Amino acid sequence: QVCQKVNSADYQFTSFVFSVSLPPQLSVRERAAWLGVKQEMRNLGLALAKDDIVQLKEAYKWIIHPQLSEELGVPADGKSLFEVSVVFAHPETDEECHFLATACPDCFKPAKNKQSVFTRMAVIKALEKIKEEDFLKHFPCPPSSPKNLCDALEIQCNNGAVFVAGRYNKYSRNLPQTPWIIDGERKLESSVEELISEHLMAEFKADSFNFSSSGREDVDVRTLGNGRPFAIELVNPRRIRFSAEEMKRLQQAINNSSDKIQVRDLQLVTRSAIGRMKEGEEEKTKTYSALIWTDRAIQREDIAFLDDIKELKLDQKTPLRVLHRRPLAVRCRLIHTMRSEYIDEHHFRLHLKTQAGTYIKEFVHGDFGRTQPNIGSLLNRTADILELDVESVDVDWPPTLDN
Repeated sequence: QVCQKVNSADYQFTSFVFSVSLPPQLSVRERAAWLGVKQEMRNLGLALAKDDIVQLKEAYKWIIHPQLSEELGVPADGKSLFEVSVVFAHPETDEECHFLATACPDCFKPAKNKQSVFTRMAVIKALEKIKEEDFLKHFPCPPSSPKNLCDALEIQCNNGAVFVAGRYNKYSRNLPQTPWIIDGERKLESSVEELISEHLMAEFKADSFNFSSSGREDVDVRTLGNGRPFAIELVNPRRIRFSAEEMKRLQQAINNSSDKIQVRDLQLVTRSAIGRMKEGEEEKTKTYSALIWTDRAIQREDIAFLDDIKELKLDQKTPLRVLHRRPLAVRCRLIHTMRSEYIDEHHFRLHLKTQAGTYIKEFVHGDFGRTQPNIGSLLNRTADILELDVESVDVDWPPTLDN
């Protein structure tokens, strides 16, 4: 029955770990058997500690492991990422454990998601509290044969998560990074996360996914250059083995499916490697290009001084637009360099290299004075941002591939 379930689930695996949940009253029966054996040993003048007894659960695994291994054609391995779990139930659980509820009522409290108060942990807790003589008054020692067999209530398979990383470019000014849903209503039809993950979910045959990236851009901001690092955790994947060529084809399929995004350097990575992406979020620099409007006319010489400013320190109070999801604080940030590009009397482009985490839009318009200094205060006129592009995210991860 277990092997049928595993084979029909169509997982890729090279070993397995087997876990089993036995009916709670087996702990009661084990206690009765142990007390009986202990008494027999005492009669023989021998001592027996509880640790000397092999638990039934372990004995069952010793028996079942070789059988499962032979049937599935792979070895059992305690460190395997592929887990086969079986939950056994027994119709006499409540009947055989009832005396414990009378002896230790504080151990058994109804839980909303549990059908019976006699959970394994509650029974073990009660067995630790009840005295030997009280136990022997209520339960036969040795235990009598049960009237019924155990039922396999649940057989489940689970593969350890697989992690895929890469870099994405976003070319649309109408695409959020993650699904944009407010009060249950979807505001835009797709997102960067979904455009990438739908292909990975289908190929890896996973149950779900978790998306993360090195920072994020606003819905109206493009991400150009070599892209933004991202990683996706694929939960319980059926398929886990992909060659470099197959990953390249998967990348191409993502890129062919939409003109709003492109991905590069798509590859399998380890969980620990993702930490390198997160390390770079606050430490690294980012390069931007901003199209700026001014209310009063400007000449080239009015903005030329911006090019000479280096390591400009900003005090940025949490922007009004993100105050609903970020704590109120004043963050100190650095604008490392700026380079201006005059367009006409009311427009210029500004190229900025900044500390990660700098709010660029607020640095331009000032956010009602919440960011100081700002482009408006530096130019002594009202300034606003019309377009913003991320030109580079300087995080050296994941490794560049020959795409």
